[in-house]
Amino acid sequence: MNDPQPNWIARRSAATTDMYDRAVQAGLTGHTITRRSGKTVRLDDGDECVEFVSCSYLGLEDHPRLTQAVRTALDTYGTHFSSSRNSVQPAEAHTLEELLGEIYPGMSALVFNSVSSVHLGVLPLLGAGVLPGYPVGPGGVLFVIERTAHASMQALRGVLEQAGPAVRFRVEEPATLTAAMDLAREQGRTPVILVDGIGSMGGLIDVRSLADTAAELDGYVYIDDAHGISISGPAGAGYAFEALGGHVPRSVLLVGSLSKAFGGSGGFLLTHDPADVTLLRREANPMVFGHSNMVTHMLVNAESARMHLDGTVTELQDALWANTELFDKVNSGNQLVNAGTRSPVRGLAMDTEEAAFDGAVRLRRAGILCFPVFYPVVAQGTGLLRFALSARHTPEQIQAVADVLADR
Repeated sequence: MNDPQPNWIARRSAATTDMYDRAVQAGLTGHTITRRSGKTVRLDDGDECVEFVSCSYLGLEDHPRLTQAVRTALDTYGTHFSSSRNSVQPAEAHTLEELLGEIYPGMSALVFNSVSSVHLGVLPLLGAGVLPGYPVGPGGVLFVIERTAHASMQALRGVLEQAGPAVRFRVEEPATLTAAMDLAREQGRTPVILVDGIGSMGGLIDVRSLADTAAELDGYVYIDDAHGISISGPAGAGYAFEALGGHVPRSVLLVGSLSKAFGGSGGFLLTHDPADVTLLRREANPMVFGHSNMVTHMLVNAESARMHLDGTVTELQDALWANTELFDKVNSGNQLVNAGTRSPVRGLAMDTEEAAFDGAVRLRRAGILCFPVFYPVVAQGTGLLRFALSARHTPEQIQAVADVLADR
């Protein structure tokens, strides 16, 4: 008899309820917006709401310098130059990678059209042992994936297992990591630990200790710090870079996003050896077979990088952290996920999906949009109200959230 749930994708689908569909039908998520002004958006039904959904944590996306970069791109290149990333690129792509090298001194940067494309392009080649700066032992690799690592890495497990086995661990249970390292040692494999820097739903990973652990076995930590880029550090190098001591150890591959606090679009990889960039340009799947970054985005990204280096983002960081502090203060009666941490994400964990649904309804009636999430984004049977805080939120908007949540 055929197994009705033959793989993890089928099992996950079978365990997923209709709660997301209900939330869309109730106007709690899946929104269509027709206009935006600051943190206020107009929905297609005419309602105007304050949003805590966008991951643009510094509010750079409508900064005059970035909107002017779009106009310049349109005048210079038109809307798009359709080619693979490794065949033709605008001059600003090279400029951007040089500027990222200034934000991260001593590192070589390679820009992709998304963070997911970075993973797809880099991880198979890392596992194959062909990146010059990250040699793999004769026993091959063991991929060690943190349980809450982003789905864009988890979904590649089948691809990664063509290069070597993959196991999972829980960062909050050190024994699970120890077991994985013991397995790598016993099998003579090079461990490659895959983690987020700041989790999209909550949590800051101790990336420094993971880097030390990997280095003991000549292994690597591959960090997706998409939500950590720009929000800390004098040049906006981000959470993981700061947590690692203001540099990238040899045992670390650091991946960042240009699509969140950075204010543009795309993803990037930092490597120690320029030869890695040369190989990736030639052989990384998205570089060869994927489309190029939109020229408008490339010019925006380059201008944002200049704003990181000239100190513009520092003031916005201060505003962001003032807002997270205020959010924690006025919601002190709630058990917030990430309260008191240097993360721009806050969450209100709910014991049931219905409780999260009801909370989102109350917020929506008050003209506030959050992101209600259910399994498989959070644990089965539970729910979470996710709030993405920004430097652009006002104290009144933050207080309004607290007023609704206090009236439970």
